[in-house]
Amino acid sequence: MEYKFREIEQKWQKYWSDNHTYKVDIDVNKPKYYVLDMFPYPSGAGLHVGHPLGYIASDIFTRFKRLKGFNVLHPMGYDAFGLPAEQYAIQTGQHPAITTDQNTKRYREQLDRIGFAFDWSREIRTCDADYYKWTQWIFMQLFNAWYNNDTNKAESIDTLISKFETNGTSNVNAVCDEEVRSFTAAEWKSMGEDAQQKELLKYRLTYLSESVVNWCAALGTVLANDEVIGGFSERGGHPVEQKKMKQWSMRISAYAERLLQGLDTIDWPDPIREMQRNWIGKSVGALLRFKLEKFEDKIEVFTTRLDTVYGVTFLVLAPEHELVAQITTPEQKAEVEAYITKTKQKSERDRMADVKTVSGAFTGAYAINPLSGEQVPVWIADYVLAGYGTGAVMAVPSGDERDFRFAKHFNLPIVQILDSQVIEETADPTKEGKYVNSGLINGMSYDEAMKALVAKIEAEGTGKAKVNYRMRDAIFARQRYWGEPVPVYFKNDLPHLIDEADLPLVLPEVDKYLPTESGEPPLARAAGWKYKGEFEYEHSTMPGWAGSSWYWYRYMDAKNDQEFSSKEAAAYWKDVDLYIGGSEHATGHLLYSRFWNKVLKDLGYVNEEEPFKKLINQGMIQGRSNFVYRILGTNKFVSYGLRKDYETHPLHVDVNIVYNDVLDLDKFKNSLPDYADAEFILEDGKYICGHEVEKMSKSKYNVVSPDDIVEQYGADTLRMYEMFLGPLEQSKPWNTNGISGVYNFLRKFWNLFLDEKGNFSVSDEAPTKAELKALHKIIQKVEEDVARFSFNTSVSSYMICVNELTALKCNKRAILEPLVVVLSPYAPHIAEELWALLNPGKGSVINATYPEFKAEYLVEDAFDYPISINGKVKTKLNVSLALEPADVEKLVLESADIAKYLDGKTPKKVIVVKGRIVNMVI
Repeated sequence: MEYKFREIEQKWQKYWSDNHTYKVDIDVNKPKYYVLDMFPYPSGAGLHVGHPLGYIASDIFTRFKRLKGFNVLHPMGYDAFGLPAEQYAIQTGQHPAITTDQNTKRYREQLDRIGFAFDWSREIRTCDADYYKWTQWIFMQLFNAWYNNDTNKAESIDTLISKFETNGTSNVNAVCDEEVRSFTAAEWKSMGEDAQQKELLKYRLTYLSESVVNWCAALGTVLANDEVIGGFSERGGHPVEQKKMKQWSMRISAYAERLLQGLDTIDWPDPIREMQRNWIGKSVGALLRFKLEKFEDKIEVFTTRLDTVYGVTFLVLAPEHELVAQITTPEQKAEVEAYITKTKQKSERDRMADVKTVSGAFTGAYAINPLSGEQVPVWIADYVLAGYGTGAVMAVPSGDERDFRFAKHFNLPIVQILDSQVIEETADPTKEGKYVNSGLINGMSYDEAMKALVAKIEAEGTGKAKVNYRMRDAIFARQRYWGEPVPVYFKNDLPHLIDEADLPLVLPEVDKYLPTESGEPPLARAAGWKYKGEFEYEHSTMPGWAGSSWYWYRYMDAKNDQEFSSKEAAAYWKDVDLYIGGSEHATGHLLYSRFWNKVLKDLGYVNEEEPFKKLINQGMIQGRSNFVYRILGTNKFVSYGLRKDYETHPLHVDVNIVYNDVLDLDKFKNSLPDYADAEFILEDGKYICGHEVEKMSKSKYNVVSPDDIVEQYGADTLRMYEMFLGPLEQSKPWNTNGISGVYNFLRKFWNLFLDEKGNFSVSDEAPTKAELKALHKIIQKVEEDVARFSFNTSVSSYMICVNELTALKCNKRAILEPLVVVLSPYAPHIAEELWALLNPGKGSVINATYPEFKAEYLVEDAFDYPISINGKVKTKLNVSLALEPADVEKLVLESADIAKYLDGKTPKKVIVVKGRIVNMVI
């Protein structure tokens, strides 16, 4: 009976599908556990061996928890909206839905072949209307909500309207736009509907506003900061410019403090939590207003070091600041406009990252320091961002490196603040410095100075204490086709929600997937697409992160057409216990998901404050490239070890025709027409390839498909080998050189169940102590390893266990049956087959119980004492560990085997170290 892995794996994959083996329902009699993978975007290339790494780990954990008695939810779906399918549609005219469906089927086929325990009855696709109906519904809840600082949570917009109707704005403490009107209840009631809607838009959690965005004309859309590299789009390398546009935004800034505090309550990797802390960027300081000369306007500046205000020698505005055009003098206009144009070519990320370049322009305007009364010039520079803080900074060159280099470059004063005075220096060494008394804060500590200065500016009306956050509200729009339509129509240029009964707002058909000739998004091409045949819809679609910001709740109740998830499902499954996915989503998906989760909790739809209790970032599987060495000017290739004897040029070669670094010559000659008549200089009759670890990429010919591995070695081998490569969180190179070892281990495991004739045969005899010891070592080891996600060390331990049992010629049911259960999370197909042979008609091994570890089987009752005579170990003697040293000494002296080493002599001294060694001196 051979180990026919192909037949076994196909058989059990069909069984699992036909019998819905991994389907789960609410079961209040079992503890729940929710395991989730970051769902994939289904690309046309399909999976390579790096993609399943996290899925295999989560699958092992899922199966283990089920064996331990948990009711485990382990779903899978597809993040199916996105740019690649749309770009393909633009090039070919094929609807993105067709491409996405084809790619999804390909992914499903590959995932099934690896044998994952997914509950496919809960599958979701973010591009399906019955899914994005609820994404649109959640958008509507955000539109109809505001953030009440008094209750520290989101509330229905109706409660805000009630406040306006009762007391106007007098008792409203909200997170809202910077500029909001103050009005009485009577004034509110006297406003028309449009005027009221304009005011409410300043408070809603999702709102329309003009903001600076990364506009890519070639792609016809706004890009996120992480999609722009060096002023060009990451996809396609097209120019990107900064542009002011009216965009939908989400008021994530309202949740800044809760998002920050929540990081202390979840078990996430420290680097991810630190990235989010830095992104949120909490700063405690003060807001200070500088009066502009010749203007009524004031420049607001946030600073954490108000005590340095006496060292301010100039102000810097972001080039996009709303006051720039107004305050720039005619003499400076050309220079300022040229600089603004230049700044538009750089993304915000590039501006933040470029700490070396010094550039800027003087507006010609001056402001007055509200504490010192000094006149300070106003400049613009791209290192100040309009969306961060107030878009203006007070420059203290002695305390900030960028301010210092800026001052040096433009010959501006530099002031050093001493304990009780200010010394002004200049970039011009011919000018004398002057001493300015710092007044109020002389001799004070930092805390004392900050307290005194805040009190002063608040009393004088020139500023106030303030907590600032670096995080800005999230842009929630893209000018593309393949995304969720926003459930909004416009009446009198104001946004209104469509009726809930009209959901989903289905993506309309268009003639092209490009912007209109006038620059409108593609949805503007939809003929007759109007709400109730009259009102224009919003033509932007939702961003890529919309559908992924709540999807774990849909898995809880995927077929519910009345709610996004029932209260019963949300109350049972609660939150995700284990989430596995990439660290690249730290300040994107992972942050937005936490934000949406908190909004849904505030509004009473879910129970948990945080969506993901524990997060693990799997490492990357890198490609192991292979090279052949062509002798220059020929079609002759020299083997790696001989290459230095010739002038050669290395060429990437398809790793799928290389085995243990040995090139398959026939397949190589058939791979390209140029190689058909290739000649080879071999070493020891083989062509040995060079190798190098690189990113897995088609261009490097180092992409390995899991399909090929499954076909050649089986899914169980692939699963165990990916775990065997190294710790889950670390990146490691893919190297097929060791995969045969894992395959041979599975064959060896299979052979434990066969008799000498190759037939299935197990004995009901009682196991020996050695057999029980081998079993319980692996029971304990796997349980400990899975708990700490150390899957690679379990694979090694399985191999040791099987070697021990093979040496013991063990074929005992009492050992092999529990061993099948212990191995089943890692290699489910072979485990199912053997479980069925051991227990005909008993169903799947997934419903077994993980064997109980018994420590007594690891306790040794005897020990092989090394017998050392005059410092040299001569032999060993097996003695019961229950004996005391005197009894051990007696047995040693009476042993005939040891007597020959004594040569009739009586030892002068015998020292027994219990359980360690016997030392004799003769």
